Amino acid sequence: MRLAITHDTRYRYSPAVQTAQHVAHLQAANTPCQTVIGHAMQVEPVATVQHNIDAFLNHRAYWALTHPHDGLWVRAYSELETRATPEATSAQSWESVREHFRYRAGQAGDVHSRFVFGSHHAPVHEAFLAYAQSSFTPGRPLVQAAQELTARMHRDLRYETASTDINTPALEALAQQRGVCQDFAHILVACLRSLGLPARYVSGYLLTQPPPGQARLVGSDASHAWASVFLPELATHACQGWLDLDPTNNRTGWASPGLDYVRLAVGRDFADVSPLRGVLQGGGAHTLEVAVTVAPLD
Repeated sequence: MRLAITHDTRYRYSPAVQTAQHVAHLQAANTPCQTVIGHAMQVEPVATVQHNIDAFLNHRAYWALTHPHDGLWVRAYSELETRATPEATSAQSWESVREHFRYRAGQAGDVHSRFVFGSHHAPVHEAFLAYAQSSFTPGRPLVQAAQELTARMHRDLRYETASTDINTPALEALAQQRGVCQDFAHILVACLRSLGLPARYVSGYLLTQPPPGQARLVGSDASHAWASVFLPELATHACQGWLDLDPTNNRTGWASPGLDYVRLAVGRDFADVSPLRGVLQGGGAHTLEVAVTVAPLD
């Protein structure tokens, strides 16, 4: 499936910001499930945008604004081709994966161990362990357990726009049983980590279809988030060991939940992959507008 994605972000500041440093994760990478055909980014006020690869192999852009400005506009445009990953099978138990990542003095660690430990938005906590435990019964294959937990979250948690923000703790979202896709991804990652399993946060996009007979609305979509868990025995498979899990829509798949998903960046939680962040000098109140359009080109 060929997709075009436009992601617009606009800030307005009052009073003006004097100087600013910004970092963006708005360029997707080539993965087992997608190929980037083209990418372009515009920034106003005009700045020299530089690029590098971060610790999680995401594309990262950064720039400085050294003069007063009362607004910031960033547009990222991408065209990608998505494809299915070959099916994989795994009977590896979740306990064996947990043991694989258990620390042993004097032995080399697995690079994916960084996804076992708690992080700011997805901490290890007994509440997450208690919620996940009924799906992770003794000897159960990790794939089956993770898929059941994803489906159970989809049933138990209510998607409710504006019920939380990015500062709402995952523990609070779990307790109130509502939130948005970022909350659900953080809860799922935290549940898996609380079991001793390596799980990462995935930011990206999902193609949404308008109602029958209606045109697609420009800017009506939003960025999306889901989780993935690592299985060491599939590290050399085309999926590179990752099973993706989207509790918001109860979708799962190897390296991607489906052809209508685009992976933007991966990390320990949202803080590693925020689409746009900055350090500002001056300014005060601000308003933020974000508009995302995902459209098929086939």
